[in-house]
Amino acid sequence: MRVTHLRRSDYRRQRWKNGGGWTTELAVSPHDPAGDFDWRVSIAEIESDGAFSTFPNCDRFIALLEGNGMRLEFDSAQPALLERRLQFVEFAGEWKTYGSLLDGPVHDFNVIARRDRVQAEVLHRPLVGTMVFFAQTHWFVYLAAGQATLKHRDGSTSLAVGESLRLEPDGSADNAILEGGGELVLVKLTPR
Repeated sequence: MRVTHLRRSDYRRQRWKNGGGWTTELAVSPHDPAGDFDWRVSIAEIESDGAFSTFPNCDRFIALLEGNGMRLEFDSAQPALLERRLQFVEFAGEWKTYGSLLDGPVHDFNVIARRDRVQAEVLHRPLVGTMVFFAQTHWFVYLAAGQATLKHRDGSTSLAVGESLRLEPDGSADNAILEGGGELVLVKLTPR
């Protein structure tokens, strides 16, 4: 398993596609300046009500990370309320989506996956003790709270809050073991 440790200094802050706000890109694959990615993980800063960028042919997952919440209105589905930290809502990237803040600015956690290329499964999990990541699965791991250490064939990697790991199959049978205590966002990425 290939392990990439992503620190805050590795992240990239940029304008939203529609220019209405800022996002910090934690990871993207592949990196393409034109924006043609298979998947992307980011944290958006939302300071006012407004329309979301559209991402045709993509599945989107969003959850409140910081702040008092936001209401999402869709042109193709019932509204959704983001009030509980890291409780994810899934929706289609082509839907016209409008966000209304409940009480002040928020930061939200986002995963976007091109549905014809990648199936994404997004999980919010406590880290209590040990968690095993199998070598044949691609994972993105974000430490939302606490502390953790990943043990892998090349040694160990300590994670601070707000840091991430990319765990990618490389043909080996070496699993990775995450130990510690805290709160994780796990993104399982399966090629279609």
